[in-house]
Amino acid sequence: MNTYIDIGINLTNKQFYNEQDEVINRALDNGVDYMILTGTSVRGSKESADIAQDYPDILFSTAGIHPHDAKSFNDQSIGELRNLLKQDHVVSVGECGLDFDRDFSPRPLQEKCYCAQLELAIQINKPLFLHERSAFKRFTEITEDYLSQLPEAVVHCFTGTLEEAKSYLDKGFYLGFTGAISDEKRFKHLEEVIRYVPLERMMIETDAPFMLPKNISARSQNRRNEPAFLPYVAQTVAQIKKISLTDVAEETTAVARKFFRI
Repeated sequence: MNTYIDIGINLTNKQFYNEQDEVINRALDNGVDYMILTGTSVRGSKESADIAQDYPDILFSTAGIHPHDAKSFNDQSIGELRNLLKQDHVVSVGECGLDFDRDFSPRPLQEKCYCAQLELAIQINKPLFLHERSAFKRFTEITEDYLSQLPEAVVHCFTGTLEEAKSYLDKGFYLGFTGAISDEKRFKHLEEVIRYVPLERMMIETDAPFMLPKNISARSQNRRNEPAFLPYVAQTVAQIKKISLTDVAEETTAVARKFFRI
């Protein structure tokens, strides 16, 4: 069986309430040997770290403040994130960045919160788990100011254009892809992105419970997404690139292990 690393799961989401053991075991049964839980607020990052601690060498977590939650950012936030990131199983700073699509937090506050987390990643030298939606220009402007000092970074759940993908690759960033790549109605343009991005700069994720792959059988279509479905993302990459599923599994796993230092 091929083995995989899911670099982004929202296991603290209410859709997984009281089902964490079952969700993790189904993932393991489908070859997803490692999973990284996404922290999207100080509170959520603490919860993710606590869950990951209960599953050593299987679960890991990130610690950060999502742009949607930037309104919760305060003078204590960075200190609390730094303390979490002292733990070995908390492997990355984020999810952090800018989201000008929904603007759940004021843009100036999103920018302040993002800058603070970039500075934190530089200080502690742990990789970045980045989020950008409808904010490419401003996101790039801010990131450029720190680029020479930044540790490695992955733009997760990438759904942007080929030109944006090229820009991120030129900066040395990695790109994370979800089930969106199998959505030929909304994200047909991602086919050319997948063809262009080399496997050695690519990681895969479910972003569960969101981004359910479209290539799952019809009887599963009404289900929420979960890490057990990560192989469907890998299958889509293999089909688009016209390579074997084993090649996708082996390379994306190796990339993620090195990136997150697992």
